[in-house]
Amino acid sequence: MNHWMTTNQGASVGDNQNSRTAGRRGPTVLEDYHLLEKLAHFDRERISERVVHALGAGAHGVFVTENSMREFTKANFLQEAGQETPVFVRFSTVIHGTGSPETACDPRGFAVKFYTEEGNYDLVGNHLPVFFIRDAIKFPDMVHSLKPAPDTNIQEPARYWDFMSLSTESTHMMTWVFSDNGTPAN
Repeated sequence: MNHWMTTNQGASVGDNQNSRTAGRRGPTVLEDYHLLEKLAHFDRERISERVVHALGAGAHGVFVTENSMREFTKANFLQEAGQETPVFVRFSTVIHGTGSPETACDPRGFAVKFYTEEGNYDLVGNHLPVFFIRDAIKFPDMVHSLKPAPDTNIQEPARYWDFMSLSTESTHMMTWVFSDNGTPAN
């Protein structure tokens, strides 16, 4: 089976590395449909940052089971003492983006990914014992209220407090976020 490169409409691309020109050393011509399509795709590419947990750092390592956990779990990687499992750990802020300071008042998140023989095993969480919402349907609205406005890239307190005041279950989380627990010590 041949793997030919094609345009969006399925036409074969004869040359993906050289534009069509007027003569051997002439200017590029606008009838080169593949060039126009390729540039149009490039101009519209967006590799955006994560919506939440954008600012973070992680590390690869090895998890070693110190004692058998056989009486507590069926997870294969926790059955034998001394068993080694590749792992990746990531720590992050929750709301603020990659250009923001780490000292911002913001919950902190973590993720641990164990690469086991049975497949990946993930643990995720935040450093605070409660969360802003109880119902997942509110999650997009909560994130929109916390993130900067798309037109100004500035976090708007009115939008933030509108959501929090209308979602009374967020009160407990707000007491945690605005306490010393919501700001890193150093």
